[in-house]
Amino acid sequence: ISLNLENLNNLLAKVHAVKNISIFFIFNLFYSYALAQDVVLKKNRLTDSVTEHYYVLKSNEDIKNGSYEAFFKRKKYVAVGKFKNNEKIGIWQFFNKDGILVEKFDYDIYKFTFIQSVTSKNINFLFDDTIKATDKFTRPLKIGGEYYGFIPYLNIFKLPFETFELETRLFDAYVELLISPLGRLAWYKVYINSNYYDYHQSFSLDVNLFSDEEKTYLPATKNGVPVLSRIIIRCSINDDAGLDFYHNP
Repeated sequence: ISLNLENLNNLLAKVHAVKNISIFFIFNLFYSYALAQDVVLKKNRLTDSVTEHYYVLKSNEDIKNGSYEAFFKRKKYVAVGKFKNNEKIGIWQFFNKDGILVEKFDYDIYKFTFIQSVTSKNINFLFDDTIKATDKFTRPLKIGGEYYGFIPYLNIFKLPFETFELETRLFDAYVELLISPLGRLAWYKVYINSNYYDYHQSFSLDVNLFSDEEKTYLPATKNGVPVLSRIIIRCSINDDAGLDFYHNP
């Protein structure tokens, strides 16, 4: 694009008159353009039902940088947020499989800013304490909400046998998580049962297989005091002998 001297001077005059706004805009325009040139889009399947889209640096594809989205069946959000140099930043939003917002978490101040009551009938909470009618309990909170936040616990498990010749719908599967009063994952167990195949087994995995964030909770409370609690997640077995969320017919 060519500009004559008069047009250039007029442009410079306008820039000078609104230099604060213009310089800010131009800087961000070029920064955004440069950032777009330095990252590439990646897509990954987290479960049979959930896929994620995110950006990584061209120079190092192990480093996430930019917007992040995870979708249920490629249609509805289950997570939306942003990475900077592989760290989650700003406010992340988490949804259930129906696309309803269930949680917001601000990573800049490391605090929940919105919490919705649990909508899934396949997630239950138990308290290892006596309960009186006057007691007030709060459930343990996991960053990521009732759906996205529990995906790592399903992804890590595989049955010790192939399932391609089995009717997986004839199995019942549950994940049990024990959360300490300090807000830490204390144990992880999976229960697999099938009366049809006469199979009844439980499996325990080392909690240190999970990342620090995956082991961190806001603990349950009883009358404002942190208490031991359990989370029971009903699951289904997929064709790869792994776990997925149980979806009501």
